[in-house]
Amino acid sequence: LITTPETLAITLVAPKFREKLREVRWVIVDEIHSLAENKRGVHLTLSLERLQELVGEPFVRIGLSATINPLEEVALFLVGYNDDGSPRDCVIVDARYVKRKDIRVLCPVSDLIHTPTAVLHEKLYELLYELVTKYRTALIFTNTRSGTERVVFHLKRVAREKGGLSESQIMAHHGSLSRLVRHEVEEKLKKGLLKAVVSSTSLELGIDIGYIDVVIQIGSPKSVTRCLQRIGRSGHRLHDTIRGRMVCADRDDLVEVAVMVREAYRNHLDRVRIPRNALDVLAQHLAGMAVERKWRVEEAYRLVRRSYCYRDLPFEDFMRVLRYLAGRYSQLEGHRVYGKIWLDEDEGVFGRRGKYARVIYTLNVGTIPEEVSIRVYTTSGKYVGNIEEEFLERLVPGDRFVLGGKVYEFVEARGNRAFVKPAFDMKPTVPSWFSEMLPLSYDLAVKIGRFRGLMFKWLREGRRREEVIKYLVRTCHVDRRAAEAIYEYFLEMDRFLEALGVPERPSHRVILVEKYVDERGRLHHVFHTLYGRKTNDALSRALAYLASRRVGVNIGVAVHDNGFALVYPPGIEPPVTLSDLRSDKLEEVLKRAVANTELMRRRFRHVATRALMILRNYKGHEISVEKQQMNAQILLRVVRELGDDFPVLKETYREILEDYMDIEHAKEVLRSIEKGGVKLVELPKLSMPSPFAYNIVLQGLSDVVLMEDKRLLIARFHERLMRMMAQSAVSKAH
Repeated sequence: LITTPETLAITLVAPKFREKLREVRWVIVDEIHSLAENKRGVHLTLSLERLQELVGEPFVRIGLSATINPLEEVALFLVGYNDDGSPRDCVIVDARYVKRKDIRVLCPVSDLIHTPTAVLHEKLYELLYELVTKYRTALIFTNTRSGTERVVFHLKRVAREKGGLSESQIMAHHGSLSRLVRHEVEEKLKKGLLKAVVSSTSLELGIDIGYIDVVIQIGSPKSVTRCLQRIGRSGHRLHDTIRGRMVCADRDDLVEVAVMVREAYRNHLDRVRIPRNALDVLAQHLAGMAVERKWRVEEAYRLVRRSYCYRDLPFEDFMRVLRYLAGRYSQLEGHRVYGKIWLDEDEGVFGRRGKYARVIYTLNVGTIPEEVSIRVYTTSGKYVGNIEEEFLERLVPGDRFVLGGKVYEFVEARGNRAFVKPAFDMKPTVPSWFSEMLPLSYDLAVKIGRFRGLMFKWLREGRRREEVIKYLVRTCHVDRRAAEAIYEYFLEMDRFLEALGVPERPSHRVILVEKYVDERGRLHHVFHTLYGRKTNDALSRALAYLASRRVGVNIGVAVHDNGFALVYPPGIEPPVTLSDLRSDKLEEVLKRAVANTELMRRRFRHVATRALMILRNYKGHEISVEKQQMNAQILLRVVRELGDDFPVLKETYREILEDYMDIEHAKEVLRSIEKGGVKLVELPKLSMPSPFAYNIVLQGLSDVVLMEDKRLLIARFHERLMRMMAQSAVSKAH
């Protein structure tokens, strides 16, 4: 039987089919890394424990993955625990180091600052064309769907101009295309009819696509694991070399990818983060278990704790979920949330309630939230276009973004509609493809911090330029242009800090804090926290919340993998800095900071749907996502009165803080600051940002439409920097 986690959960309650499962001897979980990090995997671990209970005899579990770390933890995720708390037996076969690698980092131009945007793009597509014509078949990864279409368009154009490559040999493959089109691309690729396929993430896993010579990655894939996952699509035969070319046109990307490739050659993968104690998935499974038969509470609790994801689930949380499922909260009945099970606490038993229990469970199983498009209107009612729900989650009132080539300011959302007002000559603060951006992994971020430390140490020791460039070419596998760009970038930052008389340099032990006042008089309070976006999201939201409480106005936030900036209106000085955030208070502050956001409202719907509080389908009738969202907003108000321990609310906060953000690493950073292991260094107030801050400050301009503006601004910052350094040199000479 070949199946999915969702279908397995349904077959467990199908009376006839369930009997067939009693004979199971082996369960193979393919691409286990793609399940371990999300609730789909959590869901599967409980289904496997329920299957184990049904079969009686232990069956063999086999997990397969090409790229995963740490192996021991993923093994436990697969096999779980015995009732006495000891891990079940497991053999790990580690065959990771067999493949030879050929990975190189390429930079399309020699000067990333002054090359005009049009020329840079032209050089980028020419480089891609050269690579595609050099090899038999190329798989090109971009980081966004819009990027995929753009690359296909320009690659076809260059192919027309230069010849030697027909347009029909270049195709796109991503999630927005119909299944039919995707299938056609896969078939043509297998038959060797294509020279290049451009994809965002849809070809990362599993699909058999035949022989690929080279994988080309545009920009950074944000983690060593994903880098190897993608490049591993080439050279699929056992003794082949895997071949990858990373093409970067941004200095931060170059540094990031150089360190990433160095780590890939050392086989240092990022650690996987497995969600723990997800109460919504638990609720869904308990409802399913009740459909099967009557359970003793103790027996069900023991079964759940055999799963790695619920190893340390408190009994009280388990009971709260049962009470919620049994309809013990009368306030909810008025909103048509009825009990799914009966529970007798005195006897310690529970079972299914009502004749529709099986139907409701079967039609609402699963963990993947329904995708929905949000319609955007101006406050006067004019339709502007659509945005993805994931993008809406990011927005707070006052945020500005581009839609259909114009800039709008977000006002509010109601159901599946967002309301905006035109923001004529204002610059956007959130790039419109923010929801698709992959976050930099924390492990890799810390290694980049160490790399910064090393580079500045060498500059201070007066190492020769050629020596550093040779190291970069040899150890990080970058081409000459990329190595020179990285060297110049660090040299610029070094001279900038020297001109200010600042002795410290940014690294994994030093966080620079700068105040830059732009031409509109707004103050950008920039924190160089190089810990990846998930950690920075937690730090920045908590700090912005404290700041806005003190100054009484909304504060703009720009979050980047390399740091974040709080943007204050003219005339307001920042009342707080990172050391004002306490590690032991962070959770409390963050809960308050997210309580009334779109993020909270949307995630609550996802969690409530998984926990069967809001149904996607009732007795065969589909319930629209818009209706689900409306119900969720009403229910959120009701459950707030039931307290933070109410399972669906508790899980919403847990998902936001632990899965969407990274509160654990954020606390770790704050603890390091408290203990003095990480130092905060304040720079004097300036009318320009430091070179390392350009991308943080201009985060909102990462949009394609605004690429031109962003690069012009960087060039302008650069001119000011050169003037400042020249003046500093003159004054030192006197």
